[in-house]
Amino acid sequence: MSTAFLLLASRSQPFSIPGLDAHATGNNAVPWTIVFSLTLLTVLPAILLSMTPMVRLLVVFHFLRQALGTQTAPSNQVLMGLGLMMTWFLMQPVLVQVDQQAVEPFRSGQISGLEAIRRGSEPPKAFMLRYAREKDLALFTAASMTARPSKPQDLPLRVVVPAYMLSELKAGFEIGAVLFLPFLLVDMVVASVTTAIGMFQLPPVVISTPLKILLFVMVDGWNLLAGSLLKSF
Repeated sequence: MSTAFLLLASRSQPFSIPGLDAHATGNNAVPWTIVFSLTLLTVLPAILLSMTPMVRLLVVFHFLRQALGTQTAPSNQVLMGLGLMMTWFLMQPVLVQVDQQAVEPFRSGQISGLEAIRRGSEPPKAFMLRYAREKDLALFTAASMTARPSKPQDLPLRVVVPAYMLSELKAGFEIGAVLFLPFLLVDMVVASVTTAIGMFQLPPVVISTPLKILLFVMVDGWNLLAGSLLKSF
């Protein structure tokens, strides 16, 4: 009986589930979508720190905390969250362009995965070139032994990204240095007063830190700082 059953099974049609085979042999964009999504999730932290304004924001927030004299307030998580939300706000027009030029055509099957990546990299490159200094671009162009292009848009990403990061670090340090000056003045005044009245046992930072925090709150410092950072882009 078992032999007869095997003969009947060999002569019958292959087993298949309706709809499953059609899905497996259908649109070829599904594997590309999975690969692209997993790759994007892996490199997302590096993209945020190298191709967005987050570098400048975090540097300025760090200088502000050091100038106020509060070592752990606001915490790193709070500053990271604020920087992330401001980065998302600033990059919203760029993300809309990427969605229109690359994501939607790829999702509808009009372009391939590699073409979607090429088109999707153009809006971030244009954003970075807007704030990258020519001096930094020339540095990495010469270091990569790349022929000098006729226009900056022809530069590859391996040149634009590090040049943009250097420019953002310089801008962040410039803003941080200017931000330090009024708080440094408060420290100098408090140190001079405590020294003049002979309060050698009391560290000046104990008095200057509350005064700096009070000054920062009175002038609505967070609003002014956020507005200045947004206007710098």
